[in-house]
Amino acid sequence: MQVRTTTLANGMTVVTDQMPHLKTVALGVWIRTGSRAENPDQNGITHLLEHMAFKGTLSRSAREIAEQIEAVGGELNASTSIEHTNYYARILAEDLPLAVDLLADILQNSAFDKDELVREKHVILQEIGAAYDSPDDRAFDLFQEAAWPEQALGRPILGTPETVKSFSRDALNSYLQDRYRGPDMVLSAAGAVDHDELVELAKEKFKSVSALPAEKETPAIYRGGEQKLTKDLMEAQILIGFEGRPYKSKDYYAIQILASVLGGGMSSRLFQEIREKRGLCYAIYSFHWAFSDTGMFGVHAATSQEDIAALMPVIVEELRAAGDTISLEEVARSRAQIRAGLMMALESPTARAGQIARQVLVHGRILSIEEISEKIEAVTVDDIRRVAHETFIDSTPTLTAVGPVDSVMSVDELARSLSGPVLQAVSM
Repeated sequence: MQVRTTTLANGMTVVTDQMPHLKTVALGVWIRTGSRAENPDQNGITHLLEHMAFKGTLSRSAREIAEQIEAVGGELNASTSIEHTNYYARILAEDLPLAVDLLADILQNSAFDKDELVREKHVILQEIGAAYDSPDDRAFDLFQEAAWPEQALGRPILGTPETVKSFSRDALNSYLQDRYRGPDMVLSAAGAVDHDELVELAKEKFKSVSALPAEKETPAIYRGGEQKLTKDLMEAQILIGFEGRPYKSKDYYAIQILASVLGGGMSSRLFQEIREKRGLCYAIYSFHWAFSDTGMFGVHAATSQEDIAALMPVIVEELRAAGDTISLEEVARSRAQIRAGLMMALESPTARAGQIARQVLVHGRILSIEEISEKIEAVTVDDIRRVAHETFIDSTPTLTAVGPVDSVMSVDELARSLSGPVLQAVSM
């Protein structure tokens, strides 16, 4: 594999990972903008813009966009996250010029037709309704809101019915011009791609992109707190969280390993103790979200109403015990899981294109697998125990629950349980 990077005159980065054994190319444009770049009255506009990009340009109708990519057996799609938006394609190597042309067209020349806008708003309102009807989606939205109240990071990616209904064609154009700028965009490709060819295509097709960087987002301030929503359901969705680490933190890899040890698979502590040994839930896992300036460590459990009272203290004790009892064997197993995930991603051109694009947006450069592996190996058991203490004992928790949640402890009770005397021994 050969990774090459070129920065164009407008600040846009072109990065490629050549995989000569393939006959296809995965490519896309990643933009350093997501829901956290939105003002309160813009909540959901990043996601709506992503949808509208496929609804016709000044030279192509929505149907023509779909027919042209599918006529060569390719696919075109997009996604919106909290900090990034991605428009991507998968095509045969010889159809690279078409894919670049389509991506450039939808990102620079979208028509934002009035009738299409009305229809797509309706589609997104249905998507919001589906999220409200999904207990776990609702729990995660409340989770973000409780952790970062009255901040962009705490608002849902989809927006609200009120904000989505308010967006106009002018608002979409204004947001696109403000946020889709060369220094904040990466054209990334992996597979049977020639770097120099892609650079020349990018110079030609993206020449109208502004060379001025987008305005920086407001720094996030983690608060923590509680959100509970009582619903008549068979199962309760429970989320417990704490402030995590940003991407560039010296403890980033330590907290990633911590999340894996606690709830990263069937051999993890939470799964073994709570699901396998005690049968107190259907699903349980831990995770760590990293952002540019903050992060979130979380535990998600799905359980019945009658098991909540027994479940919560066991989760608390597992979190408390992590700072003193995590072993070298557990760390070695989690390191292996993370390394294997990295290596497996190298075999997928789609995953690889996304990986190198995000590295450029976050770090300003490509991190080699060797460098990442060295950072993972450098994390010690003492590092992970320290991070566990700092995260669970010295941090304000976040607690959200959806369903039959009357017996879920309060966030204040959770905080006291984490910092008070050990209530029970945790067998491992």
